[in-house]
Amino acid sequence: MNTVQTTTDTAKRTPIPLPVPAQKKSLKQAITIGCICALTVASGISGCSKSIKPESHEPSKLVQLAQNPSVVTPVFAASLSGQSKLAAVDRFEVGFDGTQVVAASSGGQVAGFNLQGESLWSLNLGDAIVGGVSFDGGSQTAVVTTKSAQAVAIDTKRGTVKWQAKLSGTVLAPALIHNNRVILVGNDGAVHGLSLQTGESIWQFVTQTPSISVRGGAKPTLLDATTALIATADGRLHAVDIETGIPKWSRRVGVPTGASEIQRMTDVDGAPVVDNEQLFAVSYSGQLIGVDLSRGQILFLQEAASKNSLAVVGNAVITTTLDGLVKAYDRQTGDLLWENNALAYRELSNPVVIGDYIAIGDLEGVVHLLSPLDGHIVSRVQSKGRINQLQAQAGYLLTQTQSGQVNVWRLAR
Repeated sequence: MNTVQTTTDTAKRTPIPLPVPAQKKSLKQAITIGCICALTVASGISGCSKSIKPESHEPSKLVQLAQNPSVVTPVFAASLSGQSKLAAVDRFEVGFDGTQVVAASSGGQVAGFNLQGESLWSLNLGDAIVGGVSFDGGSQTAVVTTKSAQAVAIDTKRGTVKWQAKLSGTVLAPALIHNNRVILVGNDGAVHGLSLQTGESIWQFVTQTPSISVRGGAKPTLLDATTALIATADGRLHAVDIETGIPKWSRRVGVPTGASEIQRMTDVDGAPVVDNEQLFAVSYSGQLIGVDLSRGQILFLQEAASKNSLAVVGNAVITTTLDGLVKAYDRQTGDLLWENNALAYRELSNPVVIGDYIAIGDLEGVVHLLSPLDGHIVSRVQSKGRINQLQAQAGYLLTQTQSGQVNVWRLAR
């Protein structure tokens, strides 16, 4: 196993020079920080400090739409059994390969469904699941992670366990499966590269971890065919060779601001987006960055605080902020194109592009479909339970709510 340690901002190979903006008031100081109980401190989870009194806000009430056209239509809904109180579903993803949906409950159940909603198989791992499903259709392999720091690979043809691998720490984000590697990012700062066939550890890349951070993490994403992009709790992006784990470059995105440790959290918890030779990422501390990868130059740096991944549609980069605003920025200049505040403090999910619309979920299980031209809400559909994470793939919209319900919709024809 190859182990690589990084402890500085020194670039590897092709650096991207990120500027350090002037100190200014962080957006976090004006919004609800959220559940402080779920902060990761060192290797464990802390309880709430009695001295912390985060500002609270009532969620905006939804205004009834004059019209509610059927932008998406329901395919099926299914409820998973065995939700664990010790490992609540936070931002679970379901796996989808176009024909089979694979979902997991926090209580340990993993199940496969066809698009008619029929159960294909189900198994119980006997351990709380904390990281949602990553599904590789080519090898028919799904990967989940458990509370006991195990990565578990499942044969989705048979519904049986293929292998289990013990990791150095708990992994709360889904894995990236690519080029016969399973790449996982642990809460202890370790990035693991495992063999897709056997679960053997091929390499490990160790990053810095701050003393306090938001519970969770970003799913690794592809920078290109041979490079994984890793976002970490210390506000950095790392480009890592998928086969060997050798870092190509590492650079800071989140810049600490504020007086307290909580105000200075810099987590990048939403997966960065790479689109047409441009990279976009947003941090908890309030920086939205656009980078031209072909030239290695900064396109823009804007103030926006989020723990969700971004969406790119046309010339716009869409983000949902910590205080429930939906904002669109010009992908070349960073100029604000439009802003929608109708969903303020509704604890919004990540935005995704489905057809000609942007879909966003909220704390009451409502999926809002917005126009990317001006941000107005066109349509809504209802699920059951808080929506933390949305996915869009091949004309389908998928989510798993915090109560364990899996919903699949299809773009209306």
